[in-house]
Amino acid sequence: MMADFDVIVIGSGPGGYVTAIRAAQLGLKTAIVERTELGGICLNWGCIPTKALLKSGEIYETLDHLKDYGLSVEKRGFDFTAVIQRSRKVAAQLNAGVAFLMKKHKVEVIEGFARLEKGAESPKVIVALAAGGSRTVTAKSVILATGARARIVPALGMEPDGERIWTYREALVPKSAPKTMVVIGSGAIGMEFASFYRALGSEVTVVEMLPRILAVEDEEVSKAAHKAFEKRGIKFRVPASVKKVAKTAKGVSVEIEAGGKAEALEADVCIVAIGIVGNVEDMGLEALGVKIDRTHIVTDDHGGTGVPGLYAIGDVAGPPWLAHKASHEGVHCVEHIAGLKPTNIHSPIPGCTYTNPQVASVGLTEAQAKEQGREPKVGRFPFRVNGKAIAASDTEGFIKVVFDGKTGALIGAHLIGHEVTEMVQGFTLAMTLEATEAELQGTVFPHPTMSEAMHEASLDAYGLVLHI
Repeated sequence: MMADFDVIVIGSGPGGYVTAIRAAQLGLKTAIVERTELGGICLNWGCIPTKALLKSGEIYETLDHLKDYGLSVEKRGFDFTAVIQRSRKVAAQLNAGVAFLMKKHKVEVIEGFARLEKGAESPKVIVALAAGGSRTVTAKSVILATGARARIVPALGMEPDGERIWTYREALVPKSAPKTMVVIGSGAIGMEFASFYRALGSEVTVVEMLPRILAVEDEEVSKAAHKAFEKRGIKFRVPASVKKVAKTAKGVSVEIEAGGKAEALEADVCIVAIGIVGNVEDMGLEALGVKIDRTHIVTDDHGGTGVPGLYAIGDVAGPPWLAHKASHEGVHCVEHIAGLKPTNIHSPIPGCTYTNPQVASVGLTEAQAKEQGREPKVGRFPFRVNGKAIAASDTEGFIKVVFDGKTGALIGAHLIGHEVTEMVQGFTLAMTLEATEAELQGTVFPHPTMSEAMHEASLDAYGLVLHI
């Protein structure tokens, strides 16, 4: 029997819908199954709407510093409902954009929840249709892009109720801005919400069990970020373990232990941002023999699960849990299925945190390079002596680069400051092209730009810095 499709993609986030588009470009008859909203968590409840909120917060905070620019306003204020509505409109616009792309590329969208059963070339996909009933579809290849969701710990009271205890989803659509807030977890999600709500005046305390915040970042960047956030009024309990979260008559109480001492943090609301778990339940994966490790599907270098014709990409396939990583894996996977020489699955993957100040990085930290015996050569350049940064009053932060001492290869870059998430791609491209210090030092950077700090940091690693 002939299969209904060449490829069926389950999940329509940045991994799933990009994979479906690439499959269609390759001439493969493609369908995508989505149980809720096209665009997945990222476009609807994650990456995009949070950036809309953060932009509102950034502008509001800037109004407090207009004197620095010789400007003034009579009175600043905000309409919290309008701020949230703008964020939702942005998400809806991108959701509609994905629907347009599916139609343009002739990808059939099947609305419903998918389960898998043993099939011929690949598992059969049985969809419980959103409109009622079910539909069974077959394909030569099935790609799982089901993503992940917030990790919660009910035993400690860390279970969202939509009113006082939130995950990222509830934090995106509250009825009002809380006066006080405790954020559990200092990763990108936790710190972005802490940054946004602090911008609007909330008193925010962040609790982190690890020795430092943003622990995946280079230690120098992590320390600088901690200092910058404290300057903005965000409070920290680091390291501290959460013993219990309980609702009270007025809000929530978070019981913690830090330095051997117990403490209860009282607040209007609590945001739980302690990681994510893969969406692997109720799909029949175990019966098919799919290997699952700590809620994530185990895959090979092409996304293969070990089950013939079944692949997995993106968050459900494990860290780093990044939208662009999911898209990259999806393109690689479907090109492999089509018999092409696919994109390099091990290309450098940048990470970004859109707080104020922003944080971005790619490659190895200085500590990781030393652990690998790389004898790193490290360069730094602060924005406080960058002409464009001074002119814009955006002098907070710096750029740090890490080169391999033996080969000169760029192996890491770590940035903190205004809009550094837009700069990190320059270093990512350099690493992808296997650039050395010679290429970066010989590159002409436009003046005046904050990106000149990238050049100066590369020069500094070899004692050639010009403007310090």
